[in-house]
Amino acid sequence: MLGFVLNTHQQWLCRQLSDAGYSVTRQIAIEDSGPAIQQAVRESLSRADFIIVTGGLGPTSDDITRDLIASLLGKRLHKNAAIAAKLEAFFAQRNRPMPANTLLQAMVPEDALILDNAHGTAPGLAMEVTPNPFRPDGKTSWLVMLPGPPRELKPMFATHALPLLQKHFPLESAYSCLTLRTTGIGESQVEDEISGLLQPLVDDGLIIGYCAHYGWVDVRLVARGHNAEQLVKEGEQMVRSKLHQYIYGTQDEQLHEVIVRLLTERKQTIVTAESCTGGFIANRLTDVSGASAVFLGGVVTYSNEAKQNLLGVKAETLATHGAVSEPVVREMAEGARKRLGADFAIATTGIAGPTGGTPTKPVGTVFIALATPSHTFVINPTNRYDRPTFKIITCQQALELLRRNLLHTSS
Repeated sequence: MLGFVLNTHQQWLCRQLSDAGYSVTRQIAIEDSGPAIQQAVRESLSRADFIIVTGGLGPTSDDITRDLIASLLGKRLHKNAAIAAKLEAFFAQRNRPMPANTLLQAMVPEDALILDNAHGTAPGLAMEVTPNPFRPDGKTSWLVMLPGPPRELKPMFATHALPLLQKHFPLESAYSCLTLRTTGIGESQVEDEISGLLQPLVDDGLIIGYCAHYGWVDVRLVARGHNAEQLVKEGEQMVRSKLHQYIYGTQDEQLHEVIVRLLTERKQTIVTAESCTGGFIANRLTDVSGASAVFLGGVVTYSNEAKQNLLGVKAETLATHGAVSEPVVREMAEGARKRLGADFAIATTGIAGPTGGTPTKPVGTVFIALATPSHTFVINPTNRYDRPTFKIITCQQALELLRRNLLHTSS
């Protein structure tokens, strides 16, 4: 609650639950204090069938969620031998001494289900509250406690929490949803292109959602009832008929993942030569497992000297046109492709700002080049954003330039 840590749990969990067909009726963030935690849990148990609590399961003095919930429900804590043994093994395998307070994570409320943590030390816990003393009719609720770190929370939710929810609270009717991811087109234009076409399906129950991100726009199709799957399928066909060139993936697929997959399928390679993006394109590509099969390497050539020495950009080209120009980015891409021996090379040069702009080359000016075996393509968008957003947008544009070329050459 101090603002030092961004709470991504709520957004991510709500998205996962929504994709599974469940509606989240309430989400709250509270301070790490006993009264606040117990009051929030008490209120949640009085109104909801399934409650997810995140954080506060670790070994430090401010990890008090487990103890407070056990106290609220009148459950005693006991040391679980299997968890304790796993904790000891965790530290032994890493040749590290185990702090004594680590074993606090082995304390489990009586009757609680233990949710194994394959990515950390704090196990999750699930408790069936029946009869529920906080509901007038005593109706059963389930309370699930997940660890705070996202790398532990996300797999535990998918492996344990969601199946538990689906087992005890199955959906009452059929549900279908699909997200189509587009890039190179704005949110308003997306809606203009497809809203009229989809209206008959909307009249039959299809729900359309639009969500703009930095560099891409999601189109979400949702339906419930006996014809849910058919409505979403027909909606997808209509959207693809209008936006096919802009759609790069579905659900949570990222553009850099698509690029690695396409290059892998074609047994082709890519290199990068980056100035204004500072290695961000290479970073995105290497986020993908298996990228080593297609990504040969990259160089960050921020200075003119680096552009000359590492990529072979001509001094006269820099002197005549400046570092931020089409001729320079073209030579950057062609030099990278030739020197590193790849099928494709992406190059970027631009003015991220907030300083450095001129009347002829204002802040946001960027040149992106794609060198291929037969041609070098250059685009010149204007990305007037803050520096981090400038890099994200420019990276997306560069990868999309490559994606469209790959699809064009294969068709």
